[in-house]
Amino acid sequence: MNYADRDPALRPLLDRVLSSDDRARVEPLLVELGELAAGELDRQAALADANPPRLVQYAPDGTRIDEIAFHPAHDEAAAIAYERFGLAAMSHRPGVLGWPTKVPHTVKYALSYLYVQSEFGMACPLSMTDSAARILRLFDAERYADEIAALSSTDPALRKTGAMFMTEKQGGTDVGRTETIATDHGTHWTLTGKKWFASNPSADVILTLARVPGQGEGTRGLGMFLVPRLRPDGTRNALRIDRLKDKLGSRSIASGEVTLDDAYATPVGELTRGFRQMAEMLNVSRLSNAMRATALMRRAVRESLDHTRDRQVFGKPLFDQPLMRATLLPMILDTEAALHLVLEAAARLTAADAGDEYACALVRVLAPLAKYTVCKRARTVTGEAMEIRGGNGYIEDWVNPRLVRDAHLGSIWEGSSNVIALDVLRCMRRENAHTALADTYGDRPATRARWQHLRERGDNLLQLPPDEQEMRIGRYADELTRAVMETLLHDQADHETRTTDDGRALLVARTYSALLDDPAALPRPALDHFAALADGGPVPLTELKDAAHA
Repeated sequence: MNYADRDPALRPLLDRVLSSDDRARVEPLLVELGELAAGELDRQAALADANPPRLVQYAPDGTRIDEIAFHPAHDEAAAIAYERFGLAAMSHRPGVLGWPTKVPHTVKYALSYLYVQSEFGMACPLSMTDSAARILRLFDAERYADEIAALSSTDPALRKTGAMFMTEKQGGTDVGRTETIATDHGTHWTLTGKKWFASNPSADVILTLARVPGQGEGTRGLGMFLVPRLRPDGTRNALRIDRLKDKLGSRSIASGEVTLDDAYATPVGELTRGFRQMAEMLNVSRLSNAMRATALMRRAVRESLDHTRDRQVFGKPLFDQPLMRATLLPMILDTEAALHLVLEAAARLTAADAGDEYACALVRVLAPLAKYTVCKRARTVTGEAMEIRGGNGYIEDWVNPRLVRDAHLGSIWEGSSNVIALDVLRCMRRENAHTALADTYGDRPATRARWQHLRERGDNLLQLPPDEQEMRIGRYADELTRAVMETLLHDQADHETRTTDDGRALLVARTYSALLDDPAALPRPALDHFAALADGGPVPLTELKDAAHA
């Protein structure tokens, strides 16, 4: 088994969006990681999930150490991510995996998508390590050159991991209620406060927000600080891990409650821009959440396809039963559409990092849109896959319970769905983001009418009273996301019909559009070519043309 080989959308999409050189470089990595994800990584992930981390607060002599003991399977999975494939390093320096430049975000997210299909939890500290290096590089590169080098190292003796501590007991969504206090000592600062939900609490490099005296109230009063696990003299910093969270999912990694007790810290960037700097980290993390949700959907769909082919019911495989095909169809389509959206946003992020301001504005809205819709859909797809497997799907011997548990986290981390929808509304109010999306994706014949309608609805929404805007933004954000995904599916269809004789991508795009127009529709061509939709494989273009004229 190889997860890259079992994915009907991944390679054709990379054929279109990558340069020929990058496409050639990534192919052996797809083969290697796809095989690992279906084999050794999957075995280690199951072990790590069944043997979660333990907090060791004291050494035998009574010394407070606050260390976290991980199962060896966790360490094996970490080595594959950080060292073997450099998933946290590749965006920050050339040379990773032999790339002559920094690896494009498109490649990073494609490889991470394969990895997460087996190991979801590790993607959290992996993303935070990647994002911490990004924030330091963007806002304080000279001061933190050593930390950036360590966060982006693939050497097991040198590499460090990062974390982002934001949530406090009284202020999760409302970051402006942060109570942690920063005190200036001239050569450094100290932080005092409690962080209620701190993932990867044993990280080497922690970025957090704290209130700077005299700087103002709310988010304006917050500065960003780097809290190292060790002080410059090598002693343990004044950071206590009070307990680890007993989480529903993501059990392979540690999340805990942390007390900062005059912890040594140094400022990052401009203290008056602490929240804005953290927002940059949040937005990239939100795109990572969407990627992880997409990976869970792909794994769930593949598990369902394999089960329905093996399971005989009333004399024939479940896969051939009409109602089962109608159940699987939207799961397949939404998974494929989500992958297109994630890699599109990743490509725009690469352009933004190269100085493209328009791409930067698009990423600003694409990331929350992707998180809003894809993470919600992952909860449904993984739940449907559990039901498809029946009683076995509810048993921990199978992967389905883990997929369901992990899927629910995507809609919570880095902002719940309502918070994300309000962020989309903020983009619309400040930057007319809906207009930018319509300008970017609304000129294709297949989706032009939908985009014109969404543009007008967005304009009308902004004319409503603020309370009504907020009540309506959730549904509108979801429609924006699905319109972007529909457009991208048609872009892929146009590419493949020009360059190949295969009509599969065209069938996917047409079927997705048909179900957007009427969720109760039963698109006959899709059901007639269901095996090709499920697994890849040719769909003659002539048959689709005949169906279009029928």
